[in-house]
Amino acid sequence: MTKGRTSSDQPKPPVLPRSLREQGRGRFPGVRDSALEGDLLRAFDRNEIEVLFQPQFACADGAVVGAEALARWQHPTLGEIGARDLFAIAERAALVAPLSRHIVARALDDASRWPGTLRLSLNITPEELGDPRFAADFSALIGHSDIAAERLTLEITEDLLLHDLRQAGAALGVLRDLGFRVALDDFGAGFCNFHYLRELPLDAIKLDKIMVDGIPGDVKALAVLRAIIALGRALDLEICAEGIESDVQRAAITAEGCDYWQGFLRAQPMTSDAVLALARTARGQGHG
Repeated sequence: MTKGRTSSDQPKPPVLPRSLREQGRGRFPGVRDSALEGDLLRAFDRNEIEVLFQPQFACADGAVVGAEALARWQHPTLGEIGARDLFAIAERAALVAPLSRHIVARALDDASRWPGTLRLSLNITPEELGDPRFAADFSALIGHSDIAAERLTLEITEDLLLHDLRQAGAALGVLRDLGFRVALDDFGAGFCNFHYLRELPLDAIKLDKIMVDGIPGDVKALAVLRAIIALGRALDLEICAEGIESDVQRAAITAEGCDYWQGFLRAQPMTSDAVLALARTARGQGHG
């Protein structure tokens, strides 16, 4: 897709997500890259790309408030390939945009059967956000689904913003005006550029797992967490903590004022039906 331009209208090299820049990502011993890329092209028709959902919980009462859509490739010989490897392969095959559209369509279809109280979070790729047509195309795609824009949260990372902050802000502004929510994902994993919090039309920030590691025993980590939450509150942003793996962490981020959390403490990525079943039971007791 068309990328944004600099002020001098000179093209900049594409900025890949951090995961795609890691050497070896999307590569498997004894398997040629070209073979994997060809397999991916055929995987769409073979229905090998599935979408799972990572539930998100309210800190206040443990209720399931929504879920983040995550892709998995059930490769016929290699088994399950996770999202990072999957998108690395798609990047090499120039299939990121079709893959993303496929995942969004599958996620929307599943989430359309959820109760109206549950939100769906979708990850946005650099290719999409860098395309001037993205806002119009995405809103049209949603228009063909049975889920309201108000129930959708678009998750973006710093990597998406490095290429063209102005283009990203404009696209997100249009979508937010249409009712979509916007969250800055993996906050704390990169440079923590606070400029983004001021310039972008955000509704929430998602704290990376690194921000909760060591909480509450690590005094400095706790101080940083408190500062970030205070900043979020000052900017009227909701706060979601990722990577919660213990009751101690959950209790700590709740006490410090986080709104939501997700992590293996309560649920690993699961099917849409499993999300519905969990939503019926996860009430109270802090995490259900």
